[in-house]
Amino acid sequence: MRNKKRIAAALCAAVTALTVSGCHGSRKTAEFSVPAELDESRSINITFWAKNDTNRTQTDIYRKAIEDFQSYYPNVTVDMRLYTDYGKIYNDVITNIPTKTTPNVCITYPDHIATYMTGENTVVPLDALMSDAKYGFGGSAVKFDAPTYSEVIPKYLDECILSGQHYALPYMRSTEACYINKDMVEKLGYTIPDVLTWDFIWEVSDAATEKNDDGTFRINGQKVMIPFIYKSTDNMMIQMLKQLGAGYSDSAGNIGIFNDETKQILYTVSDHVKKGAFSTFKISSYPGNFLNAGQCIFAVDSTAGATWMGSHATHHDIAEDSIIEFETVVKPVPQYDTAHPQMISQGPSVCVFNKDDPQEVLASWLFTQFLLTNGVQIPYAKTEGYIPVTYKAHESAEYKEYLALGGTDNGEHYSVKIDATKLLLDNIDNTFITPVFNGSASLRDAAGQLIEAVAKSTRRKETVDEAYIEKLYDSTASLYRLDSISAEGKAELGELPDGAKALIISLICVWVLIGIYFAAQAVREKVKKKRKEKAVTE
Repeated sequence: MRNKKRIAAALCAAVTALTVSGCHGSRKTAEFSVPAELDESRSINITFWAKNDTNRTQTDIYRKAIEDFQSYYPNVTVDMRLYTDYGKIYNDVITNIPTKTTPNVCITYPDHIATYMTGENTVVPLDALMSDAKYGFGGSAVKFDAPTYSEVIPKYLDECILSGQHYALPYMRSTEACYINKDMVEKLGYTIPDVLTWDFIWEVSDAATEKNDDGTFRINGQKVMIPFIYKSTDNMMIQMLKQLGAGYSDSAGNIGIFNDETKQILYTVSDHVKKGAFSTFKISSYPGNFLNAGQCIFAVDSTAGATWMGSHATHHDIAEDSIIEFETVVKPVPQYDTAHPQMISQGPSVCVFNKDDPQEVLASWLFTQFLLTNGVQIPYAKTEGYIPVTYKAHESAEYKEYLALGGTDNGEHYSVKIDATKLLLDNIDNTFITPVFNGSASLRDAAGQLIEAVAKSTRRKETVDEAYIEKLYDSTASLYRLDSISAEGKAELGELPDGAKALIISLICVWVLIGIYFAAQAVREKVKKKRKEKAVTE
């Protein structure tokens, strides 16, 4: 009997192993063994891939961070490669994984890391490094003034957990904000509420589409007016669904976005696009340009884009004489439930890639940890509406003074940038992240594509109805391969991917073997019983 249980348990374990190994392409990552010492007698070269949007100040901060780090560890050379956007970093990392030529340290997002982890031992789990007595947070052998574990904001550390372990450190955090032309809102007869609602945004935006007899808009006297422009429609959809308590996805990778709430959101978007009240960055261009030219009332963008917003913005892509004078008000994104605001948490994190040389990994970890020091966190946060990810930075005299000087100049202390920063500082507990798994980056893209597709179709005067939405759901799931992750909420699964087919076939084979085994055992027991009965009668 014991033998039966052991065999059955082994077979069940095989089923479990097959099931786990088939989940979203993930692979087991070996725990990193921290070296006893950093070998400072030898030269160590590490590469750092970072993102920069032509902001020379940010580039200079990175370069100074490297220079300062190397002053503590002269044997470590850090080579930096700059990219113009995170997507290009992601693509290059994916390309380099098969050839084991990934960087050592990379600015990235957890959604991307989940895909990196499909490679075997590609990304280093950081828990052992974080808690190491010598080289972890506040470690005895760390030469610089690093934050301790308790000085890193827990919510942001938790955002870097994948499969139960930390695979990154948070670097900077931002959220989205609604930048408002207060003058135009009041000219239309409205007062900006303490908490924006979707109903308020849509009502004011619709009112701003009225025109004069000569075809110009009444609100601005110009031929162009797009009252409401959203930069990131993926965030728009994600936040609306979160606020409604509607499906999006779960941590197991089950896709729930194709639901009735999504459908109603898309109908609403279509209605306001039809009226000329709403557009997107991909359709019309950067919302800040329209806002600053008096051609937009509500511009939603990241708090990290605050220096592009307002009459005295330090960055802009339009002619100086096109910029109008107006009062800019910064508010959290619109809400359905004003008593329980929900806004997305975003901003880059930093991951460390595994290498054959543990010394290289340890040096990479130390540099990653160095990016959380006040000397990097505070200067970088000052460049845009980011906030540092440590209490150590938040509570420093330098950072408090920076915030207190908001509005005293249109440079470092530009009022709109400081207002955007304070918005996030006041709402850290109201921020959320989406579940991360291999394929979550594609789901995020799909969320935005639903809005973009409906907006474009409406502008082309196509009918957006039940049949249109169902067709859109199918085409979006296929385009972003969501049907290979999950078919939740869909009528048909469609063609299964090869990996899923192989998994199902393997599971069937295992269960067949289990059935054969127990059938054979039953036959043996029956034969044994007959023999015993025969022996008794004789």
